[in-house]
Amino acid sequence: MSYIQTSVANGVGEIILDRPRALNALDQSMIDDMHEVLTRWADDPSVATVLVTSASDRAFCAGGDIRAIRENAVDGDAAAISHYFASEYTLDQLIADYPKPYVTLIDGAAMGGGLGISVHGEVRVVTDKAVMAMPETAIGFFPDIGATYFLPRLPAGVGMWLGLTGARITGTDAVTVGLATHHVPSDGLAEVATAIRSGAPLVEVLTSSAPAPTEIPLKNIAEYFADSSVPAILGGLRGAASSASEQQAQWAQQMVTLMESASPTSLMVAARLIEIGDSSLLDQCFERELHAAERICATPDFAEGVRAVLVDKDRNPAFSPATVDDVDPAEVERIVGSI
Repeated sequence: MSYIQTSVANGVGEIILDRPRALNALDQSMIDDMHEVLTRWADDPSVATVLVTSASDRAFCAGGDIRAIRENAVDGDAAAISHYFASEYTLDQLIADYPKPYVTLIDGAAMGGGLGISVHGEVRVVTDKAVMAMPETAIGFFPDIGATYFLPRLPAGVGMWLGLTGARITGTDAVTVGLATHHVPSDGLAEVATAIRSGAPLVEVLTSSAPAPTEIPLKNIAEYFADSSVPAILGGLRGAASSASEQQAQWAQQMVTLMESASPTSLMVAARLIEIGDSSLLDQCFERELHAAERICATPDFAEGVRAVLVDKDRNPAFSPATVDDVDPAEVERIVGSI
């Protein structure tokens, strides 16, 4: 059984993600199937445009199949973990280099791996119901799928903010910061999809309605997340939480709470990878992320984080070490690997 549906008509090859019970989380078969189809369509003259949609009204793609990866980690199956991430990153690189217009329609959750199969593409259409995030530090992992390349290229501090806190942003905000290219009302998405499927020129279909003004506090983010030092970021936020204006203090405390609920080791690894990624090519970031993924999945924090968030769902992980001040820099460099 395949969790993707495919069709070709009017010069448009469509991939429909169809694993609704798992919110289209990418398992190994979905990654393999997408790679095979996209590779074939790249040289198919009957396909001029690729369209990727979802059969679920709740999610475009909620991420990778983290439960399965955790099971592999608990079982000590390092080969399966390496194979999964290597094939996922290969798929993302294929999308980034795709020779034809690659269009994604996002009307729901797009997180982690869901951004890997969308953000690297040419056209990313979001609605007011779209929600994007990179929530990996909360499960003892780090923002991967090429995020260490595209996060540092967002507006000042935004990439570090998203990568460390796991903050969720709306479709409107995604256009503002550059994760999405077009915004349409949710009730107009079906019409857009129909027009694209008809083979109509994308420039005519994607006129993009003007999204509402962003509610992201870009000034605060630029001020407090411009640093690559996690202790410095936390120190600044804690100071603001106790001394800034009421609105700014409330926001700062929310950010502190998000970061304090994450794995301290993951925070340090994520910050380092985002910092290095700012001056790296995409393929270099994928290579580095694969090295880091193989190593961090073998740490107790990964199994514990996934347990707390996705298995037992008690949201009470016992990460070790428990604070960023206690994280060994040598351990961070071991996970990140050679630059």
